Amino acid sequence: PSGSYYMDDLHRAGGLTQIFRELKPLLHLNCITVTGRTLGEEIDKLPELFSQDVVRTMDQPIHRGGSIAVLGGNLAGTGAIIKQSAGTPELMVHSGKAVVFESIEDMAERIDDPDLDVDDTDILVMKNCGPCGAPGMPEAGYIPIPKKLAQRGVKDMVRISDGRMSGTAFGTIVLHATPESARGGPLALVENGDIISLDVPSRKLTLHVDESELKRRRNSLKAPVNPRELRGYLRLYHERVNQAEHGCDFDFLRAKQHHGTTP
Repeated sequence: PSGSYYMDDLHRAGGLTQIFRELKPLLHLNCITVTGRTLGEEIDKLPELFSQDVVRTMDQPIHRGGSIAVLGGNLAGTGAIIKQSAGTPELMVHSGKAVVFESIEDMAERIDDPDLDVDDTDILVMKNCGPCGAPGMPEAGYIPIPKKLAQRGVKDMVRISDGRMSGTAFGTIVLHATPESARGGPLALVENGDIISLDVPSRKLTLHVDESELKRRRNSLKAPVNPRELRGYLRLYHERVNQAEHGCDFDFLRAKQHHGTTP
């Protein structure tokens, strides 16, 4: 959510009834639902709308580009996510120097260090907080503003990770970078001082490092965890969990083909 209301306010304003009615022109109304009726029929059965200002109309959205943007580019790999409606407009197009944390623990240990080499134009990068790296892809992507910058009044910076964050968090924060760094994704190749560009309108996340240098770095990469050194469920998880773009479930839980039938 990016507006000024809470979930309870949405419920009191009509909940999904309001949302479905507003989105009706964009929906495939002939799709069959679990009731056996079409989506259009189900929407028509919903209670009548009433005056409220929690759910915006499509001609008066909170953010005209949608709340979430999917990024590509050589640092996004197979994709990354940013909640653009919760970011700082001035940072939607930004280039800066990477300040790299190798893990959640590394970030927690150094983020408030007064000697941390960081400025408000820099880009904070945190590796190894994805499905395998953390493990479990925790809500660690909401990287705090370094203490010495926060004391100067800095409220937001571009931050990038392969982790998640709460849906109520805000800031110019790139998340779900895939493949994750623990599996050799592009994020694993970032080093301190590299120049990174974020261009949300163009849906690009770019690491400005020569391909030859990236190849050298990739050849010297070492996986933070060797699944063969693990046992039990943790080994199973590391070997079979999917990446963020596939939902982080086990690969053997996904059907090879769909067998659903219409009620």
